[in-house]
Amino acid sequence: MSRVLRASILCLVLASCGGGNFSAPRDLENACAIVRERPQYLRAMQATERKWGIPIPVQMAIIHQESKFVGNARTPHRYALGIIPMGRQSSAYGYSQALDGTWEEYVRAERRGSARRDRIQDATDFMGWYMDESTRKLGISKSDAQSQYLAYHEGRTGFSRQTYLAKDWLVDVAAKVQSRAELYAAQLSSCRR
Repeated sequence: MSRVLRASILCLVLASCGGGNFSAPRDLENACAIVRERPQYLRAMQATERKWGIPIPVQMAIIHQESKFVGNARTPHRYALGIIPMGRQSSAYGYSQALDGTWEEYVRAERRGSARRDRIQDATDFMGWYMDESTRKLGISKSDAQSQYLAYHEGRTGFSRQTYLAKDWLVDVAAKVQSRAELYAAQLSSCRR
């Protein structure tokens, strides 16, 4: 076999191993199905719950809202005149849809230089860090998915200024996040038995 052919085969094999599974789990309405299909998600969320005290159902509900459990999720492109690409709506990326600046703050604060937003363990740790800070600075209960989501979406300053009150759609979304967290909690308690 020629060197070029061997090198090509090796490159193909390595390339096929390098990608991650960024697709969403099949049944996003069932927490038990999610953790059965992706046990690494449960392990990551359990580690975050132990470290930061953020309940697994709260983590799951916010990830569902932010990325639908798609690891490489990005915000849509913006277009001028409906056809000219103008970049993305924001720098949000990954499971947690963390913005560049907030992610960099987390990486510095936690000394996690190799952390990646498209890796579930890092994304849940980021969310735990952010929500723990929201609890410390704003007094939000760690199990209050609705308020945690509002602080996550609007930023802590926006939450404290109650900017969400001018956004009826966001208040509705936050209420759905709370409902989903409650649903996931009930499902998880039944499937753990």
